[in-house]
Amino acid sequence: MSTVKFPYYRWIIVALVFIATTINYLDRQIIGLLKPILEKEFNWSETDYARIVMAFTAAYAIGLGLAGWVIDKTGTKVGYALTIVFWSVAGMLHAVARSAFGFALARLGLGLGEAGNFPAAVKTVAEWFPKKERALATGIFNAGTSVGVVVALILVPWILSHYGWQEVFWITGALGFVWLIFWLIFYDIPAKQKRLSAKEFALITSGQDTTEHESERISVNWFKLFTLPQTWACITGKAFIDPIFWFFLFWLPSYFSTTYALDLKRFSPELMIIYTATTVGSIGGGYLSSLLIKRGWPTLKARKTVLIVFAVLEISIILAQFATNVWMVVALISLAVAVHQAWATNVFTIASDLFPKQVVSSVVGIAGMAGAVGGIFFPMLVGYLLDSYKAAGNLAGGYNLLFTICGFTYLTVWVIIHLLTRNAKTVELHQLQ
Repeated sequence: MSTVKFPYYRWIIVALVFIATTINYLDRQIIGLLKPILEKEFNWSETDYARIVMAFTAAYAIGLGLAGWVIDKTGTKVGYALTIVFWSVAGMLHAVARSAFGFALARLGLGLGEAGNFPAAVKTVAEWFPKKERALATGIFNAGTSVGVVVALILVPWILSHYGWQEVFWITGALGFVWLIFWLIFYDIPAKQKRLSAKEFALITSGQDTTEHESERISVNWFKLFTLPQTWACITGKAFIDPIFWFFLFWLPSYFSTTYALDLKRFSPELMIIYTATTVGSIGGGYLSSLLIKRGWPTLKARKTVLIVFAVLEISIILAQFATNVWMVVALISLAVAVHQAWATNVFTIASDLFPKQVVSSVVGIAGMAGAVGGIFFPMLVGYLLDSYKAAGNLAGGYNLLFTICGFTYLTVWVIIHLLTRNAKTVELHQLQ
């Protein structure tokens, strides 16, 4: 009996990666939404909460360094399955924590597990898409980061209205196991996927470099990656920018709660609008650079052009301190987070543009690890500033200073990326052996 061929099977694959990323950020965001409830129950200070966030980011940094290597060694199917099982179990264990230290331990486990998502996702896109479609495919799965937050905004209040905060962790943690069933059924690399038509297989492979067609695993010298400016461009694009998005994820609910008296136990249209905007940014950013490539632009030039446009747009976040009502703030922050996701989509895609797919997970893991290391230190600054400004009776001033720092970081980072990639070419496997 012949296997049924699915048209456009690569888009089914990216849909699975999108759902995994959605679950990843749903599990990650819950602590931010429950912060006002948990800090009252356990008497947390802003610094206590910052340490819990730091525990996650420290584990995330370590996990990224390991996950990229593991996924390149085991393959995408097995590697992705292992990582989602690990983070789902860790997410459920938050329900048994009874102190700031207990939550920090649970966040350690969550960070280690969730670190595998993006190395696996980017490698999947490199395996399944020609270069001209990769930014769009990356934008689609990266939209899961924002959709996961939107789902959290709907799901968490609903669970709280029927149960308690512990059930929030039990229920959301179980979703990863549902996804796992579909992943094991539907995923395999194109060369082994019997549901893939010959026409689509030809489209995928014809749009990839020759070295990317090789299905065998080739041994590479992992440390040689650090000698290449292309690697450092990816590292820079994540190290200084990821902590900003995590600031938006983990502190925005508290910002609106304290500054605009937002009740996080109820549906929050303000946060819904902001995090929905990130979906538009993610897909739109990927579409824009893919469009330029289809019109004949060199791949790297297209990526860097859209990156500088987004870097300039991000400066608008500094205007939030001059806003006179909540909806003006919502508009400005919506633009800021949408621009961030557009930026992130193209930075991820640059990794698959500049490196053969045999090492893409490792490069993304290294770059993500750098972003997580930045995420360890930035919460320390956030906690210190907010506690200091709170003690002075001007908590909003602390947020305004942080918005200003965030606004100018993107343009600075773009300059560094541009200098590192002025003469960059696609890395060949023999350079890494």
